[in-house]
Amino acid sequence: MKLGVGIVGLGTRWESRHLPAIRSLADRFEVRAICEQVAHRARRAATELNAVPLDGFRALADREDVDAILYLADQWYGAAPILAACDAGKAVYSAASLPEQRDEVEALLTRVEGSGIAFMAELSRRHAAATVRLKELIATRLGRPRTVFCHQRLPQPASDQRTAAQAVARDRRDLLEMVDWCCYVIDQPPTSVVSVRHEKEHGQAGSDYQMMSLDFSATDRPGSAPLAQISYGQYIPAAWAEAVSFRPPADMQVACERGIAFVDLPATLVWFDDAGRHQESLESDRPVDEAMFLQFHRTTTSLVRRLGGLGDMVRALRIVDAALESQSSGQRLPCPFA
Repeated sequence: MKLGVGIVGLGTRWESRHLPAIRSLADRFEVRAICEQVAHRARRAATELNAVPLDGFRALADREDVDAILYLADQWYGAAPILAACDAGKAVYSAASLPEQRDEVEALLTRVEGSGIAFMAELSRRHAAATVRLKELIATRLGRPRTVFCHQRLPQPASDQRTAAQAVARDRRDLLEMVDWCCYVIDQPPTSVVSVRHEKEHGQAGSDYQMMSLDFSATDRPGSAPLAQISYGQYIPAAWAEAVSFRPPADMQVACERGIAFVDLPATLVWFDDAGRHQESLESDRPVDEAMFLQFHRTTTSLVRRLGGLGDMVRALRIVDAALESQSSGQRLPCPFA
């Protein structure tokens, strides 16, 4: 079944990731309309795909030939295109950031759940080939995870305010994805979190390093189940650009009952067990964006309604909120879930 889709937002990954994935899945998707806050980009992309450029996301959502909406990049209108899709009864694939205000996030979740539409959040770490293979190894060779480590070095934000704001939103989404990634690999939600941060020097606002530790134990038995540690920061000065990429740690390290694995996204996995070292390059697997679009196609055409990822992203947001509170209080706090 071929879906007619409307695209909202093109963003920085359009040419390198989303457009090639859509072209490779021409038997599953047909782009009918494009809405982008930069009008000339919408016209150019629409010409490439034989689609119609539109000025408004509501007009796009209301089109009869559009079955689903691909919200591929943050736009000035925030979550409004998702709400418009709810009103029109159209499925949504969303790569956009969650609203910053907690009450807006809760309202969005309630609205999507009540609308009856299929929804899928873009969680590339989950669907990367290396993660899929890691989950297979956990089930067959490595055993249950005991400790998980994620670390990310962030480049210094640009001096341009608009670019810096975009970087902050992107970094926030990356953090939420890292939290979700740990929960996905361990296959359960955490029960508590403790977090610390290191303030920037010379009176600058913000921090240059933060760390959070997630405990997945039962509340009455701390330390009895897996632990996950997530660390991230901008502690390397902008003038030292080469240092950011020097000896980067693995995107994820997972110590399991019968071995240990090192994951470098999207497609490299090295793991060790009693038999020694095993290195797998999964470059020949389907690219992650194609895999996610295929999953969205199955979600949309399935008779069983799915809300893939939205509830998980809201859960990750609640964990991050608890981590920020832990930084202020210096205490380990329970993770709140609705």
